[in-house]
Amino acid sequence: MTQHSSSYDALILVSFGGPERPEDVIPFLENVLRGKRVPRERLLEVAEHYYHFDGVSPINAQNRALIAAIQSELEVQQIDLPVYWGNRNWHPMLPDTLREMKKDGVRTALGFVTSAFSSYSGCRQYRENINVAQEDVGEGAPLIDKLRVFYNHPRFIRAVADRIKTALIQVPTDRHASTLLVYTAHSIPESMAQHCQYVPQLQEASRLATEAVGSFDSELVYQSRSGPPTQPWLEPDVGDALRAVHATGKYTDVVIIPIGFLSDHMEVLFDLDFEVKSLCQEIGFNMVRAETVGVHPEFVGMIVDLILERTTQTERLAIGQFGPQHDECPVDCCESGRKPT
Repeated sequence: MTQHSSSYDALILVSFGGPERPEDVIPFLENVLRGKRVPRERLLEVAEHYYHFDGVSPINAQNRALIAAIQSELEVQQIDLPVYWGNRNWHPMLPDTLREMKKDGVRTALGFVTSAFSSYSGCRQYRENINVAQEDVGEGAPLIDKLRVFYNHPRFIRAVADRIKTALIQVPTDRHASTLLVYTAHSIPESMAQHCQYVPQLQEASRLATEAVGSFDSELVYQSRSGPPTQPWLEPDVGDALRAVHATGKYTDVVIIPIGFLSDHMEVLFDLDFEVKSLCQEIGFNMVRAETVGVHPEFVGMIVDLILERTTQTERLAIGQFGPQHDECPVDCCESGRKPT
């Protein structure tokens, strides 16, 4: 049961995880793909993306920076709440972190998941991971109440918009009228998308961010699909969309905004900064990639706002047409869409 009180002992940041040296890459990917029928050849193909960057994903370093920023903001607001960190797929692993929390006497904690949007992969699976970790730790494992999804929180939108404005500085002002804002998010199977609000939330966040920036054309596209060709995934793919947009002759520049990612995952570094950039050079687009929100002060402040919602019942902020997301997920919320085996 969600607690609307100040009785929480800690905050835990829950994230995806990533390798930090070449020898971590294969074990990490085996964790990611465990239980999925993915050919070994595909795993080795993805591994090469990591080796292209010396086997190091930026996500763990960025999570450390985010934790430091959260701790600093908590201190400024005189909120005494230690911050822990556990990952789904690589160290520090969730069960190990929950054992540490139990040892430290943490009984109840708030959980911040590094995903702004509702889907099985971005919300429910993390809740399942927490439950499995609690079972692994056993009696005395801390209870964890997940903070709500925040895709339409005004401070998240302000952080995204500020990143876009910074990117637009790299585009000559006289070409802004022929500049397209391209929002990207990780594609998911259509069967999964049918059981959640992933697409409407992405559309709304993209619309709100564009409104905050000014008068620009924009498009929402998807990237990094990983399923078999026979399985329908969300489209259009970012590469296909850029080719189609370029063919119209309407735009000279594109600003790529990875709104579906809070920090630089490998999908941002390889799929956008390498592959999409190469495509844009090939077809003649000037491409600028906006930074992820990362440790933007508005984003960090938003996280503390979400904590205060649950501990002091301050106002639940949201803008746009949908209002604030629920705190407690319904039983059938964000199902995977997979057929029972």
